[in-house]
Amino acid sequence: MKIALMDSGIGLLAATAAVRRLRPDADLILSLDPDGMPWGPRTPEDLTRRALAVAEAAAAHRPDALIVGCNTATVHALPALRARLEPGVPIIGTVPAIKPAAAGGGPVAIWATPATTHSPYQRRLIEDFADGATVTEVPCPGLADAVEHADETAITETVAAAAALTPGDVTTIVLGCTHYELVAERIRAAVQRPDAPRLVLHGSAGAVAAQALRRIGARPDPGAPAEGTLTVLLSGREGTLPPPALAYDEGRLLRAVTPAG
Repeated sequence: MKIALMDSGIGLLAATAAVRRLRPDADLILSLDPDGMPWGPRTPEDLTRRALAVAEAAAAHRPDALIVGCNTATVHALPALRARLEPGVPIIGTVPAIKPAAAGGGPVAIWATPATTHSPYQRRLIEDFADGATVTEVPCPGLADAVEHADETAITETVAAAAALTPGDVTTIVLGCTHYELVAERIRAAVQRPDAPRLVLHGSAGAVAAQALRRIGARPDPGAPAEGTLTVLLSGREGTLPPPALAYDEGRLLRAVTPAG
């Protein structure tokens, strides 16, 4: 089994680690775009062009499925990726977990990049899936970039700034950017009130990994031999995980994966 994941940077680590835990025997292909990152400020057309190049670099390794480990790329490039690569390679996008978050019944905050916050795309998701829950959209300028570079000071400052915009009665936070899942506990600590029930966080990594297995007719098998290999593509060139990846548990988990070849 061979699963590919793509993103401009290390935001794909959360979904990669989820796949690794579900199927330790799966060969992993990580296709990043250091030459073109960040994708967020790009026009939809430019982002789609770069996403197609990154996806095709991964597809050359003949994966069974390709996960788009980036909310922004899913918004803008998913139709083009599916048109180009399906049905040969199933494409799985990443969507903010608004529906399960709203099911909890309490006030919800969606932390997302400024480009996604208040976007028609996110507004449609809220209208379709929030099911009447009170939802606050919280822009998090600079947080994805801080996580990408494992900049501890910037992470602390940007998380604190977003926490200050989050209503005090919020019971649930949707992590609307895959980078944010790498610092989920820091987000929880910044928002959690001492007298309140434990804050619920909803990321997308687990659901995306499970959906990828379903699309290829595979079952989770966490006890499988940890024999899967790792291939890292950097704007199409074979390389290694960027050093900041090892600042996170998800990146360190992959350090134990054998390089392909």
